[in-house]
Amino acid sequence: MKTSEKAYLLLADGTVFEGKSFGVKGSTIGEVVFATGMTGYQETLTDASYYGQIVTQTFPLIGNYGANHEDFESKKSWVKGYIVREYCETPSNFRSEGDIDSFLKKQGIIGLYGIDTRRLTRIIRESGVMNGMITTEDVAQNRDALLEQIRSYNIEDAVQTVSVREEEYHKAENGRYEVALLDYGFKRNILRCLLDRGCNVRVLPALTAPERIRALNPDGIMLSNGPGDPADNKTIIENLRELTGYGIPTFGICLGHQLLALANGAKTEKLKYGHRGANQPVIDLRKDRTYVTSQNHGYAVVSDSIDEAVGAVSHKNANDATCEGVRYHNAPAFTVQFHPEACGGPKDTSYLFDEFLKLMDGGDAACR
Repeated sequence: MKTSEKAYLLLADGTVFEGKSFGVKGSTIGEVVFATGMTGYQETLTDASYYGQIVTQTFPLIGNYGANHEDFESKKSWVKGYIVREYCETPSNFRSEGDIDSFLKKQGIIGLYGIDTRRLTRIIRESGVMNGMITTEDVAQNRDALLEQIRSYNIEDAVQTVSVREEEYHKAENGRYEVALLDYGFKRNILRCLLDRGCNVRVLPALTAPERIRALNPDGIMLSNGPGDPADNKTIIENLRELTGYGIPTFGICLGHQLLALANGAKTEKLKYGHRGANQPVIDLRKDRTYVTSQNHGYAVVSDSIDEAVGAVSHKNANDATCEGVRYHNAPAFTVQFHPEACGGPKDTSYLFDEFLKLMDGGDAACR
């Protein structure tokens, strides 16, 4: 039975939402964001790109098909907290291994349900993402002290925290290529997409030195998604600047897209409330075609900051025209802001993995 224990969300602007507790009890502080996906909540919960954030689901009912270990996108859940309008106690799906409340408890995640998530989403859209706290304590008693804690919260050491500590090697059934995957918080489906295409994949820690990567002599380099402000990763940016000069075919996704842009002299900016969901329209400028994509990011590459001699915008967001991809002229490399390994509509942009293979085969069509 659902609990009747009260829980609260206190935002940095002083707004309070009263709801009920699920998952584990206690208090947690994070950056409050919203995700618009109608499904895929388990992928959201296990996506390392949400490290340091309290995720609000805009769809009103979450958990109706339960949870299972097979659909994890990483080894655990990285969110700081989870907010839903209503969660389902009795999931119905032949793959279900338990309900969402049990999942959160196993992962040690503090949850809040029963609040007006539409109102919360409107606040974030109008004011921008802001810090907040979920707590089972009475916020009225220590409001000023809690607000001080909330406002001083920053997401730190995000990539280093979620990245693997040791190298991992994954062999494809019929491996033709050797790919070095730099793990900034990679989603497992990126690995699956590469393995399915005959790529043996060596997953490397985020701070792996360029010399080590060069010594591996890979056919290609994959730069993964990940959390946090891309500009905070100064060592990684310097490493990528050196890697660019090696001329190794490179494909970047999400944070990897932002980091390679920074390494090539471009700039990034924080978006007001980001793009998080499975229904983001993106225009491929070369194909003059719009695709439905899955996204999860709070920063974007500034289109005007890309040196024309270095690269060009290849994709743009159909809603706000922000940069969604770059094709480089100074190296055999291309990157996208969205997630082509996800099933946004349903596998519209998986062609990018095939272009990566063509690049490793010596073609340059992907970068024109």
